[in-house]
Amino acid sequence: MSDHPISRFPIPDLNDLPEDIRDRILAVQEKSGFVPNVFLALAHRPDEFRAFFAYHDALMEKPGGLTKGEREMIVVATSGLNQCLYCVVAHGAILRIREKNPILADQVATNYRKADIAPRQNAMLDFAAKVSLQAYDVSDADIEVLHEYGFSDEDIWDIGAITAFFSLSNRMAHLTNMRPNDEFYLMGRIAKK
Repeated sequence: MSDHPISRFPIPDLNDLPEDIRDRILAVQEKSGFVPNVFLALAHRPDEFRAFFAYHDALMEKPGGLTKGEREMIVVATSGLNQCLYCVVAHGAILRIREKNPILADQVATNYRKADIAPRQNAMLDFAAKVSLQAYDVSDADIEVLHEYGFSDEDIWDIGAITAFFSLSNRMAHLTNMRPNDEFYLMGRIAKK
């Protein structure tokens, strides 16, 4: 395990957290076998923790026109553009698992334009990149391109909202100097025994 601190801000003791937050963290630990550092770092501010994860779940866990893998592609591409180590590593692991592809996350994080993805997904990530880096310049023409690839207005909202949310998440990870868990690095790269 890494000797680096999880965050530059205090990490609360699980026993001192409000019950709902402690229960959520323990449920994640039971499911994944470890506690992702984002849960511990953001637990420093319980009300913001609740709001953050409520919005996360609303965007990432709902049904819709985007697959769970495509949602993770947006996160990884956005996080790569924002140079967010935590989110590239953590969500790269999730992308590898969702897509059952051990190399896709590295491609998307480094340069999604050269990744082995469909033209439709490339258009989706072009839009996400624009929302992340030049949101002030998003126009009706950008929306029309996505319509031409079969994205609905709700899908386009989801692409933009996921991008905006993870741009915030990337900035919080930078602010806190959040470190990715060592466990994420190998997830989805090697077959389970």
